[in-house]
Amino acid sequence: MNKKKIINDPVHGFITIPFNLIFDLMEHRYFQRLRHISQLGLSSYVYPGAVHSRFHHALGAMHLMRRAIQSLNDKGVYMFEEEERAVTIAILLHDVGHGPFSHALEHALVENVDHEAISLLIMEKLNEKFNGALNMAIQIFKGTYPKRYLHQLVSSQLDMDRLDYLSRDSFFTGVHEGVIGYDRIIKMLNVHEDELVVEEKGVYSIEKFLISRRLMYWQVYLHKTVLVAEMLLVKILKRAKELIQQGKKLFATPALQFFLENEVHFKDFKENEEVLDTYTALDDHDLFSAFKVWQNGDDYVLSRLCSMIVHRRLPNVSLQSDAFEESLEARLLDECAYQFSISKHEASYLVFSGTTSNRAYTPDSEHIKILYKDGGLLDVTQASDHLNIQQLSTPVVKHYLCYPKELR
Repeated sequence: MNKKKIINDPVHGFITIPFNLIFDLMEHRYFQRLRHISQLGLSSYVYPGAVHSRFHHALGAMHLMRRAIQSLNDKGVYMFEEEERAVTIAILLHDVGHGPFSHALEHALVENVDHEAISLLIMEKLNEKFNGALNMAIQIFKGTYPKRYLHQLVSSQLDMDRLDYLSRDSFFTGVHEGVIGYDRIIKMLNVHEDELVVEEKGVYSIEKFLISRRLMYWQVYLHKTVLVAEMLLVKILKRAKELIQQGKKLFATPALQFFLENEVHFKDFKENEEVLDTYTALDDHDLFSAFKVWQNGDDYVLSRLCSMIVHRRLPNVSLQSDAFEESLEARLLDECAYQFSISKHEASYLVFSGTTSNRAYTPDSEHIKILYKDGGLLDVTQASDHLNIQQLSTPVVKHYLCYPKELR
């Protein structure tokens, strides 16, 4: 069987599956599940075209990795074929641990566990199935493989993950501010003393990349309507768990039922194989089918929250730089409880506040370094003559307040 298929991608054109093992991994149900995990959560409630999946993104990131490998090879950065295969596998599977609606429910189903940790567990499980063929890919993913730059191609401030998702999300949302010159960035990549760097000629492309990332966060990922819609998802699951703890019976698929009835921690994944198997049976459809049923239930709060999501009847949301006065939220809580004849605790599901932040570049954790012809290295914030690049490393925090439209 010919496993080197060609896939037609709307962003990158034709994507070729480079190795038989890649094809076999893509065929596995763990990876196929990504077809049913939305790349941008509920961003389609603002940008109707944003209906692409984690499956699309994984293939795109793999394609860019192949181009990066070729570009580095052309510059004399030699990799063994096994290393090329391993780093390609690592980027293909980097998001395989995402739960329903991607980042929106990152910690709602499993306490204090991010998707990277679950991705690693899934990779280890696949490694057992494929008789150790993923050993090197796992080392690269974890950052323990001797060639550090291979890990940076998978996970850093300038990795193939970011280059694909900015390009892909910009394409599907129609937000052109997110368009980046990923072709030129890849061509400008090099390796210096085992570290991924950008050649001097690419500094302006990196400036554009960082500015585009900042704009995409405020315009798409942290858009106030997207923010409130995804917060409602968290509130729905919290309320459903609360009702089940009170002895109420709620419709749910077996996989969703498991996570509603049990408080799951990371250690449970390692100690009980059933937990990972159940988690990998979950996708967006499990939750949305439950929402459609729960909107007709007899609990006012759960019913209302689900109806908001199913019919896109979202509450008001205010977003500002300064914190909201505590008295304002307290007054809205009182009004909500009174108007809908519910307790203040129940009203807190409909009136809530919080903060969100955006930091396009974090030089205190890892740098994007510019390589000069004389062999010198500078952080991009020092190499750039664009004043705004320095500001991009400063976190911007905004406060939000959500409340039903009936409250004035």
